[in-house]
Amino acid sequence: MTETALTVHQTARPHGFPTAGHFAFVESPVPVPGPGTALVENLYWSVDPYHREMMDGDFALGAPLEGRTIGRVVHSRHPSLREGGIVFHRQGWRTHAVVTPDQAHAVPRFDGVPLSAHLGILGGTGLTAYVGLTRVAELREGQDVFVSAAAGGVGTATGRLARLMGAGRLVGSVGRPAKAAYLTGHVGYDEVFDYHAGPVAGLLAGAAPGGIDVYMDNVGGEHLEAAISSLREYGRIVRIGTIAQYNSTGTPYALRNLPDIVEKSLRMEGFLVRNHGHVQEELYEFVVPHLQSGRVALDETVVDGFGGIVDGFLGMLRGENQGKIIVRAAGADA
Repeated sequence: MTETALTVHQTARPHGFPTAGHFAFVESPVPVPGPGTALVENLYWSVDPYHREMMDGDFALGAPLEGRTIGRVVHSRHPSLREGGIVFHRQGWRTHAVVTPDQAHAVPRFDGVPLSAHLGILGGTGLTAYVGLTRVAELREGQDVFVSAAAGGVGTATGRLARLMGAGRLVGSVGRPAKAAYLTGHVGYDEVFDYHAGPVAGLLAGAAPGGIDVYMDNVGGEHLEAAISSLREYGRIVRIGTIAQYNSTGTPYALRNLPDIVEKSLRMEGFLVRNHGHVQEELYEFVVPHLQSGRVALDETVVDGFGGIVDGFLGMLRGENQGKIIVRAAGADA
């Protein structure tokens, strides 16, 4: 283990799209765990769209950023956190963290399943997709689903899970043609369009001419308006995120067809995945056998080395990733 720890601090509030100048890498001695705590050397880090929202005020300036992380316990002063054990915690964006038993939990190991899956389809990303499909949308076999930001972590997980659940036509939107080809060729989407190719309403109508039953909304704005128009009677909208507005400095998009929600008896509901931790074991039972059999593959873009975490985060905001973006420490696979 090195004697120097690195943390990433936010240095200023962004106005619009953040840059590398809004972050700083800070060196310090590796922390020493006190009684009842343990020192974790981090192996994998998750960078997520919600981090951009938190940069506007939830993250303290000049302090380490939080985030989902998997690491190895290297020095423990509590019996429930055994040395050598692999744990999940939320003190991310740093190479080392001191945690208490209520801040970390052991990561279950499944034969043939990489640890990184616990930050992707088996982690908060996959749980978001699973809860959205099962608890909010109440997806039924044969129903048609539209997913925005379909090539991101939640979008690829949604596609994989919806296909396992017997969804009918699966339609996605992306920002690059190569992503559309990946989703139809590898993830299970039937039709994917590049939203830069024209008005989203027309593109969605062409991809799903018979309409849709469920919209998994990671974007908001024009996509949400288009989905409201395409939804059939009693359709459901699952509000997951509003990535279209995260870096916007202008007036938010004004939906022009809200009366359709009433006329078509639509339901729109948002949720926070942290309120659904009790569904985690159910997710394992549903997905792990398919990961082990190879029916479900991991959709990941991997950034090697903690020094790439800021670039990985900014690249994710620019849409450069396919699937979940994971930052991996040197030797993490050992």
